[in-house]
Formats: sequence, structure tokens, C-alpha cells
Amino acid sequence: MSDLIKSASLQLREIIIVAIGKLVAEGKAPAEPLPDFTVEIPADKSHGDFAANTAMVCARVFRMPPRKIAELICEKIDLTNSVFERYEIAGAGFMNFFLNKKWFADVVENVFAEKENYGRTDYGKGKRVLVEFVSANPTGPMHIGNARGGAIGDCLASVLDWAGYHAEREFYVNDAGNQIEKFGKSLDLRYMQLCSDKGMTAIQKYTDNDGLFQYIYDLSGEGMDFEMPEDVYLGMDIIEHAKNYFDEYGAVLSGQAESDRRKALVDYALPINIAGLERDLKKYRIVYDNWFRESTVHEKNETKKIVDKLLESGKAYEQDGAVWFKATEYGMDKDFVLRRSNGLYTYIVPDIAYHYDKLVTRNFDKAINVLGADHHGYVPRLKAALTALDVDASKLDVVLMQMVRLVRNGETVKLSKRSGKAITLVTLLDEIPIDAARFYFNLREANSQFEFDLDLAVEKSSQNPVFYVQYAHARICSLIRNLSAEGIEIPENADLTLLENEREIELIRHIASLPHEIELSAKFYDPAKLTKYAIDLATLFHRFYDSCSVKNAETKELMNARIMLCIAVRQTLRNVLAILKIEQPEKM
Repeated sequence: MSDLIKSASLQLREIIIVAIGKLVAEGKAPAEPLPDFTVEIPADKSHGDFAANTAMVCARVFRMPPRKIAELICEKIDLTNSVFERYEIAGAGFMNFFLNKKWFADVVENVFAEKENYGRTDYGKGKRVLVEFVSANPTGPMHIGNARGGAIGDCLASVLDWAGYHAEREFYVNDAGNQIEKFGKSLDLRYMQLCSDKGMTAIQKYTDNDGLFQYIYDLSGEGMDFEMPEDVYLGMDIIEHAKNYFDEYGAVLSGQAESDRRKALVDYALPINIAGLERDLKKYRIVYDNWFRESTVHEKNETKKIVDKLLESGKAYEQDGAVWFKATEYGMDKDFVLRRSNGLYTYIVPDIAYHYDKLVTRNFDKAINVLGADHHGYVPRLKAALTALDVDASKLDVVLMQMVRLVRNGETVKLSKRSGKAITLVTLLDEIPIDAARFYFNLREANSQFEFDLDLAVEKSSQNPVFYVQYAHARICSLIRNLSAEGIEIPENADLTLLENEREIELIRHIASLPHEIELSAKFYDPAKLTKYAIDLATLFHRFYDSCSVKNAETKELMNARIMLCIAVRQTLRNVLAILKIEQPEKM
């Protein structure tokens, strides 16, 4: 695994330091600590492949103008046996450096050498990272926010893996607490409706599938005078669970105590929902390493242990029968309740215990959560509590994700055809390809809002970014097939230094930047950098292909070099799309 841009940058830094050392030895520069300087890739490539601001930052130490310093340094620079062929001084003293042809040839050779591993780095040094994402409430179907969170979280885990971390994916199953109580109450009410005389009449009337929706409409209260309280789930999935249980077991629960009915219905419906979450996420190409159940936190009495630990250390106190956390000692506006006066724990306590398990019990080097933007106030609370438990809260990072606005025909989509409710992950994937969903949800940084154009996502044109990228891959596959069909041998070796056209050079330069882009994506938790990289690579390839003939190149040697460049582009595209878990079609 090699990053030729990074190695060239380090080599240039060393060349400059050696040159300054010579100046110091000759008494032409002061023997003082060298200020930190920057070696970077200029946006305008006419200014060189790399630029250094050494002369600018040394002006005070050298006590002379930056231009003069640059001239002195360049007099001592030796590019022998380096990847650079020349340098120049620009403006007030910037030093620009240009790579030699061999470096560009080595980039292409590097892709062939590393193949499906090209782009991998050791940036993460094998540190263990746990990425928790989606963690949708198991009491109902996944919504569009979960669709975006799933794509971001899964691709982030892949990026971290490619950047040299040991990344694991985890789904936190909220199978305890208030939402389960609400789930049980909702199921029980629908079940008892079915057991009533009016419920029996509805079931007899609507036995066929076509009548199911009318049956649901009746049962919802519009036609059967059933009133549902506000603190329950009103979705069709609740009705379906109740009806399926009734179809299988009849009114067997109707004579039992309400608490027993609720438990039986939850025990029946919850495993079905969790299995459905796993099934739907697998369809979305997401497979988790761990499914961590909240109920295990309660079963092991971890919530009590956490609160007791905070009380014993003086980080929490009792007041009016409740236990409060001293949040104000950790920079928060006010303290908050951990355990109510009725003995019940607030929602954040199991979460504190869960994250303590992540960072202490399982000893992950880093825990990353992908959460909705509405959790922005929750994060400081969680970190404050972890700090109070002597856990390094900097080990917890949170990616806050904005919602997506779905658009069709230029208008916001609010309803789905199937249920009249918000579009779910499943209904979305019924409408658009999985490739499009995963690519589109990673088109922007997680904290940015954007419009998801459902029409564009299925359009087979260059306006559709995922189609545009996949077409570049398919176009190269078609080129190789056609050349082989015409009897042109696909080379394994070529003189790659012949690749010196402007379009060839900018394409190779972009290929070389993949390891760096992967590191940046990992560093900033931003898989969107790779969708942009893929679009830019496709764009550069199409420009190259339209202006530099492969089959009709001036010489056979140049043709072979261009064929190898095309194959290197194909491999690079494959690797990026593989990270995003997007298919790489050979024909389109």
C-alpha cells in the first residue's frame, strides 16, 4: 500500500530542509529553528505539482525578503534521484516544483501492482473503531432518515477499513423502555378491537387482499367508531401484527390481564420487526457485525451500576427522591435527572451504560455514532456523563445528519402510494435502484441538507451522477472488449512515460490522489468525498477518451500506454465503487 503523492510531498520537504542546512553550514542562513512550512498541491497546476511556502514563513528568521530566501534555497536544491524534474520561483517567493515523467508512470504501475487494494492506507494503524448507525426504533418500519443514515454509516465503516482501521458496524436495538411500552399498548388496543363484535364483522367482510386497505381504513376509527389515544402508534404495521396474531391464535388473549396480553403481543411482534429490519438492511447491502440489544443492559443491571458509580463518586446527588447528575460541573446549563422518584431511569441512562460498554468493557479506541440532527443537545449530556465516569469522552465522535427532501416532478414528496404515510426505506427501494440510493445519500456531507430527485435517480443519462460514473466503467470495459475482438493484444507492460498529454497527466494525477482522499474521508468522517472523487474521475476519463484516441494513437507504443491507463482508471473506479458498495457494470 503506497501513496505516491504523500511520498513525493515528504521527499520534497526533505529536499528543502537539506538545502537550508547547506545554507546554514555556509553561514548564509541563521542557525535557528526552522519555522513549520507547508508543502501542498496548488489548485492551478500551471503553478506546479507541488508548492512550498518555506521562503514566506522564514522571512522573519532569515531577516530578508521571501523572494531572496527562495533564490538562496533554490541555489542549493538538488533534485538528483528525486521524483521532481524542475522548480521555479513565483511571485513574492513561492517555490513551485514539477514532477518528472517517471512519477506519473509509477502511478499507473502502482494501480496494476495493488489492483483491488489500490487506495488502501495504514493511516488508522489498526485502531478498533465501532460505527453505530441506523439503530431504528424496532416498533415500526425504517423511514427516509434511516435510509440516509444507513448509506452514510455503512460507507463510513468501509472508508475507515480502507484507511487502515479495524472497523465494526453495530445496530443498537431499542428493545426496552418507553417505546416498547407504547408498542405493547398499541398492539393490545388493535388486538382487542379485532376481538370485538365490530372487529369480527370487519374481518368477515374484508377477507380478500383487495379489501385489506378498506378494512384498515375502517379499523382506524373512521368507520368503526374506535377511538385511539394519542400516546400510541397508529401505523398500518401495528394493525397487521394484531391481525396476524388474531388469525393465528384467535381471541385467546382477550380474557387475560392487560399486562399479560401486552407482553404476549410484544413477544410475538418484536422479533418479526427486528428480523424485518435485518432483512431490509441486507437488501440495502448493509450487514452488521453486532446487533446489541438494550435489554441486555437492563438484564445485567448496568443502569443501576452506572447511577451507583456516579453517586459514590459524588458526581450525582439525590433530591426529592430522584437522582440528579451534576451536569453543571461539566459545562452544561443545568443538572439532569438520571433516576426519577418512582425508581424508573430516564432514557439517557441506558445510553450511558451502552457507551460505557463500548469504550470500557469492549475497549474500542473510538466509537462513532451517526445520528439525526435532532440529537445535537443529547450529545453533550452523554459526553459529560462519560467524563464523570472517568471515560475519555473524546473517544466518542458523533456525525449529525440532516434530513433529506425527496422531490418528484419538482415538488416535495410527502406521501407514499402504499400507506399514505412518510416514505420508508422499503418503499424507496421499490422506486429507485439500490445503487442510486447509496450514491445519492452520500453526495453531500452528512450535516448538509439536500434534495433527492427521485426522477433523476432512475434516469439513464449523464445528468444522473451514479449512472455517469458507472457508464465510465462500462465504457472502458467495452473498449477492451472491442480491441480484443479486433485482434489487438491487451498489453501487460508499456512505456508509460509516453503519457504526457495534458488530459493524460490530469487523469493520472487524479488516480494518484485516491489514497489521500480515502484518508481525508476517514479523518473527517465524510464518505461524500469519495462520491465526488468518483464523479471527477469519470469526468476526467471522458475528457481524456474524447480527445486522446486509444485505438488510433500515433504509435503502437502510445496505444499500449493508453490502454494500460484506461485499465488503471477502470480498476480505480472499481475500488471506489466497491467502498460505496455500488455495482460496477461492464455493459450499460
